[in-house]
Amino acid sequence: MIEIEVLGNKDTRSGFGEGLLEVGKINKDVVALCADLTGSLKMDAFLKEFPERFFQIGIAEANMIGMAAGMTIGGKIPYTGTFANFSTGRVYDQIRQSVAYSKKNVKICASHAGLTLGEDGATHQILEDIGMMKMLPNMTVIVPCDFNQTKQATIAIADYDSPVYLRFGRPVMPIFVKPDAKFVIGKADTILEGTDVTIIACGHLVWKSIEAAKVLEAQGISVELINMHTIKPLDKEAILKSVAKTRCVVTAEEHMINGGLGDSVAQVLIQNDLVPQEYVGVNDSFGESGTPMELMTKYGIDTQNVVDAALKVIQRKK
Repeated sequence: MIEIEVLGNKDTRSGFGEGLLEVGKINKDVVALCADLTGSLKMDAFLKEFPERFFQIGIAEANMIGMAAGMTIGGKIPYTGTFANFSTGRVYDQIRQSVAYSKKNVKICASHAGLTLGEDGATHQILEDIGMMKMLPNMTVIVPCDFNQTKQATIAIADYDSPVYLRFGRPVMPIFVKPDAKFVIGKADTILEGTDVTIIACGHLVWKSIEAAKVLEAQGISVELINMHTIKPLDKEAILKSVAKTRCVVTAEEHMINGGLGDSVAQVLIQNDLVPQEYVGVNDSFGESGTPMELMTKYGIDTQNVVDAALKVIQRKK
């Protein structure tokens, strides 16, 4: 019987805020820049503790990225903070030219990603950012699943000499990663071991996949669940080891189907072990205003969608 201990409920952006404060205490070279969203990004504690290392840039995201890139030349480790839409879509040229191409050690920290930004609507709900970031050479892409893992990832990337895109969210979600768990960039976490179907998920969809695994278990289906918190570099070994047992896979993400985690997994399968795959993601659509959970249901990225995809892909096995 599947038993996942829930340690509480909290939003992943608060994990970023706590992680930023902690890593600031550990490493004096860490600095923080924010584009007028200090409270929303939970960067207040860092500002209070290290006011001389905090830079409020205002609504000038392109300048923020350029300043962060420049700070790395002096040995600083800048963490930039704003909504995911403004962290990527608004400043893609600056990230491409000043950070990725130049391989500057900037940590682009993006909150309120995906549909679960909620009531702010389609203009703020970016669903293509994972694809945009993973296509950039030199860029590492991380999408942690809960409060604890976001905190752990925020701390870990300080010692990782590379541009990083760290994506997290707004809604309160269950906490199930142990607070002392080790976060290893590029190494997936296997949450459940099973034999009938592999589910590979990231971000908020990890919890939805846990819920789906319980529904499937009640139907006699054994689920192997992988938390693929690092989209790039992708843990190919974990994928291939799992599908060698289950012979089919579902990918689940709060992102457009095009260009996200699912496409990265598909590339691994088509080159190594071509088993059936089903995608759970937003299908070529912008979002709209609504509560986070209502939007996840409407746009096909809820628990039942993961269940349906698993049942479908199992039927496709040879």
